[in-house]
Amino acid sequence: MKKYLPTIAGVLLGLCFLAASVPVLFNLVAIPNLPEGTPAAHFMAAFVPTGYLKFVKFFELIGGLLVLIPRVRNLGLLLLGPVIVNIIAFHVLVDDPKHLVNPMLDIIIVCALYLLWDARKKFSGLLN
Repeated sequence: MKKYLPTIAGVLLGLCFLAASVPVLFNLVAIPNLPEGTPAAHFMAAFVPTGYLKFVKFFELIGGLLVLIPRVRNLGLLLLGPVIVNIIAFHVLVDDPKHLVNPMLDIIIVCALYLLWDARKKFSGLLN
């Protein structure tokens, strides 16, 4: 079973990012309106019209696809690392902290941490 855990975590992480990026990149869903005057609404008001949201979603798409492929999974983790940190920072600093209990966010954090732990020997060269 231990042999299949990295594959399962990679597929879950990749699918989470594909599910979050494809609808936005291909305009399949409308971006929801947030309550006016909230920090999240101000954040998104700066984020969406500038095209920065599409930029981030592009990296989510590429990183999600790379994480699905075991041979290039670590490159996908390198692309998704800053995105994951920004997602967590948004939920902690800008959004209501009670939204931290979010199944998709929890899956992303657990899978990413597990995959980083599993590949820690390969990433150790970055720290030397």
